[in-house]
Parts: sequence; structure tokens; C-alpha cells
Amino acid sequence: MRSRYAPIVAACTLLGAAVNVHAQSVAHASVSVQAQFAPRTSLKVSSEMLQFDVAQTGGTATAAIEFSAGARTPSQGEIVLTVEPLRGLSGPGGAADVDASINVTGEGNGVLSTRIDSTRTTVVGRWHGSGLRQGRLVFTLNATTAGTYSMPVRFVLSMP
Repeated sequence: MRSRYAPIVAACTLLGAAVNVHAQSVAHASVSVQAQFAPRTSLKVSSEMLQFDVAQTGGTATAAIEFSAGARTPSQGEIVLTVEPLRGLSGPGGAADVDASINVTGEGNGVLSTRIDSTRTTVVGRWHGSGLRQGRLVFTLNATTAGTYSMPVRFVLSMP
């Protein structure tokens, strides 16, 4: 007497053999991929205007700028943050104070302390390699006359 399960057992045996043959025919290969990424920078600053309120003659005042500087560079490429005055320092009544001096100190890795020249671009940060850097630049004005002073500036993040 034939079992009614015989066709099912035969079908399962054939399927098992087919699966076994398929599993043994897997190919292995290595693929080499080379990618190049273009350099890129991104800079966000809290303000592009330095504004100082000097309370007394011969006094000082500060202006703080927060920044977030991101860069993707070739292997350990140099990244430079500069500040460029767009015009000279204007003082009370719009007059320029040629005797005033502006110093900057930095809070954060790679930020430099220096004196700002109102006639040329000044380096205020320097790093190596890709990454995101955040910090704070504190500008200090030493003025001969009390009043409100301002100077528009442009911050530039570059890879020289």
C-alpha cells in the first residue's frame, strides 16, 4: 500500500537538494572603491558688526562674536579664519577714532589672540584637518573718547 505522504516527501527531498546545490554555488569577490571629496567650508557667525559702548573717556568696551566653522579638507589641510574690516571704526557722531585700538582674544581650540588692524585682513583662527570648530571671539576696544563705536566686518573661512 502506498502512503499518501510519499509525493510530499519526494517533493521535500528534491527541494532540499536544490537548496543545497544553490548554497554551494555562492561566489566571493572583492571590490576596490576610491572616492574623492571636494574641499568645502561652512561658517556661521552671530554678527557681522562690532559695536562698542565706551562709558568713559579713555575706557574700554567689548563685543563678542560666536562662531561655528566647519570644513572638509584634503588630508590634514589647513583651515584659516580671518576677519576683514569693511570700513574703519566709526565713533561718536560718525567720526573715526584713529587712536582707538582693537584687540581680539579667542575662546576655543585654534583661536588666536591678536590686534585687529582696521585697514587689512587679520587671521583670528587656524586649524588642521576636517571637522567642526566652535568658539567665541572677544573684541576689546581701547578708545580715547566715550561713546558708541561700530565697525562692520566680514569673517572668511578658507583653505589656503
